[in-house]
Amino acid sequence: MIGAAVGSCIAAVLVAPEETHLALLFGMLGPLASAVVTWIVTQRTFRAAPERMTNVMVGGFMARMVFFGAYVAVMLRVLVLNPMPFVISFTSYFIALYAMEAVFLRRLLGDGAQATPRL
Repeated sequence: MIGAAVGSCIAAVLVAPEETHLALLFGMLGPLASAVVTWIVTQRTFRAAPERMTNVMVGGFMARMVFFGAYVAVMLRVLVLNPMPFVISFTSYFIALYAMEAVFLRRLLGDGAQATPRL
């Protein structure tokens, strides 16, 4: 997840105008940080207490809403990043990283379901 995000951001920065580089970088960093933290918490919860997964995921979703609201506000109001490249980068990474998490979650839950004996 980290390699794909950083690699694609480097590729985007290499072809984008210089004035958009920071916006592209920060558009990637917020969704990446969120995805990495969420995935670590998800894995640890699944391994320790799979029955808590739903509660943890709902709590994580709420935390993400607050984090992303604050993150976007700080990036656009405080750092005054170029809004169009930031929004495009942020949205692209948000969607792509959520999709990656969905694939990882399916694998995690699929592996756990197969490891559980059938009654």
